[in-house]
Amino acid sequence: MNEDFLLLNPGPVPVTDEVSAAMDAPMVSHRSTAFEAVYERAQDGLDYVFEESTLDGTSTATDAGGTSLLLNGTASMGMEAAVANLVGSAGRSPAGDRTQSGNAGDHVVALVNGKFGRRFARIAERYADVTRVEVPWGESIPLPDVDAAVTDDTDLVTMVHNETSTGLLNPVAGVGRIADDHDARFVVDGVTSIGGDVFCLDPWNVDIAVTDAQKALAAPPGISAMYVTDDVVDDLDGESAPFYEDLEWHLRKAESHQTPFTSAVPLFRAMAVAVEDIVAETMPTRIRRHRRQAAAFRAGFTGMGLELFANAEDATVLSNTVTAVSLPDAVAGDDADAFFDGVEDRNVSISGGQAHLGGTIFRVSNMGGLPDEAILRGVRVVGEAMADAGVDVDVDAGTAAARATLDVAETAPADD
Repeated sequence: MNEDFLLLNPGPVPVTDEVSAAMDAPMVSHRSTAFEAVYERAQDGLDYVFEESTLDGTSTATDAGGTSLLLNGTASMGMEAAVANLVGSAGRSPAGDRTQSGNAGDHVVALVNGKFGRRFARIAERYADVTRVEVPWGESIPLPDVDAAVTDDTDLVTMVHNETSTGLLNPVAGVGRIADDHDARFVVDGVTSIGGDVFCLDPWNVDIAVTDAQKALAAPPGISAMYVTDDVVDDLDGESAPFYEDLEWHLRKAESHQTPFTSAVPLFRAMAVAVEDIVAETMPTRIRRHRRQAAAFRAGFTGMGLELFANAEDATVLSNTVTAVSLPDAVAGDDADAFFDGVEDRNVSISGGQAHLGGTIFRVSNMGGLPDEAILRGVRVVGEAMADAGVDVDVDAGTAAARATLDVAETAPADD
């Protein structure tokens, strides 16, 4: 008998029946009071997630506070909006040709140790002069290198908190201190950490945080969320940003729980339910569950004889929402299909490596509301597919290690 389909990709992640049902309600105008009530519910829940993602439930918001926004686009839109409203112009001549280096005088330091850090850098390079602090994907970024790159002339620092492509949790706290020491603004991609792990605003000197619906918030894909601290508002220049991404406009409309343009009403409804579920679970409980389940994935895969991909050193630690594992030689490169087909044949979906990491790693996620049984099944299915493809693994040992880890009440904290 076939088991039910299990989605273990690092986004989109499974959503609850209640979240799905929210999208089926009769359509209303995006300018109606009914929509405003939905957006207000979503904002209230997002305020909680952004501000209180701690193990003890305390708020990390600044004294001035901030505003949660929903954007009608995925998190890449939010990343660009944050950069474009803080530095430079689009760097195009009247004829539409791109200039060589965006807006002369604006300086961005972009941290890169995976695909999404690289994406942030590429976005910034359209608007300003960019210095990359870059290491091979899966390696830890040395804080001394960041300290050397950020100067008093730096306007903005960008980084990814949880690098989805490699399974590393990067040291936002340390980088935030460096940015603050030089009065640089600090924008963080928290796409696969916010809603699943500790995230601090004021203690980490974060000015703008970006996340996505389809990741740890466990809502459907298509929209994203952003938290803009009030301290950074005076530095925003909406007219320098793409028309659709004018954050000054978005903030004005958000005061009345509205958006500047037509919104994806069903997705806003789904988000409201998803974040209300997080409020009900509480962030401390949710963080501990994610950490315990990620530890179980790691214990399970290493327990059967596989090796984790990422190299966590110093202030960088392994992700608590995404686990990346190196593919053994027998199923690497062109032979990887045998393994991935075996997983798919067992009605489980996982992800491979991105860009040049294709054929070298696989990735699984424990984001959202997965039960422990899903983690155990994921470990077992990976082991069975490896064995069928000719890899020498001990499936029973891996499953037992994962089960033992799930029985532990709490794993060690990371980047608190």
